Amino acid sequence: MASVNVIIVAAGSGLRFGAPLPKQFCNLNGRPVVMATIEALRSSLPEARLTLVINPDMEDLWLDLCSKHNFQSPEITHGGATRWESVRNAIIKSDEAEIILVHDAVRPMISDKIIKPLMSAITSDNSVDGAIPAVPVTDSLRIVKEDGTSSSIDRNIMRAVQTPQAFKGDRLRKAYSLPYRREFTDDASVMESAGFSHIVLTEGSHDNIKITNPGDIAVAEILIKERTGK
Repeated sequence: MASVNVIIVAAGSGLRFGAPLPKQFCNLNGRPVVMATIEALRSSLPEARLTLVINPDMEDLWLDLCSKHNFQSPEITHGGATRWESVRNAIIKSDEAEIILVHDAVRPMISDKIIKPLMSAITSDNSVDGAIPAVPVTDSLRIVKEDGTSSSIDRNIMRAVQTPQAFKGDRLRKAYSLPYRREFTDDASVMESAGFSHIVLTEGSHDNIKITNPGDIAVAEILIKERTGK
């Protein structure tokens, strides 16, 4: 079996969330969101190595939370000023993992339904550079032009991408060795800029929500209750 490292990005400040703590440390069913995310990944990828990227200013808080909840932390790496820098810091320390997954700490609803097709896609064909889960877009979309006018887009040809995103480890390390560019929006865009453009889409889930606003916590709690019956 290929060696796997999962990088969990939890270094964001969460200023837009409007809470005293970054959203990854806010309570979800009585524990920090990121703990639910880590447990879900451990369940789906029990043999994988996990690397948690956090702001160095939050490390003491995180370790205190782990002690309070009797929770075992993954290996910790310090994040940088941007998401790109945070992922790069973790990749530098990812050793020689054959497959690297990058996941948002604030997506706690990850499951086997997403992980299994993702891992199958990235491991079954050596020509595949990366695999990312995606879902159909349900909202109507428009492109805003430079003059301020807009035009509609056929949403049937669009997909909203999620995490975790999976990549061949050696190729992702090479991609992140190149300089930063403003157009990087996710790890797949970093790969494509380095010439690794064979990125396949796998089935995501609308339940795989990214906690962005305080109301998303309540939605996640409902989804967890539906999933577990608790």
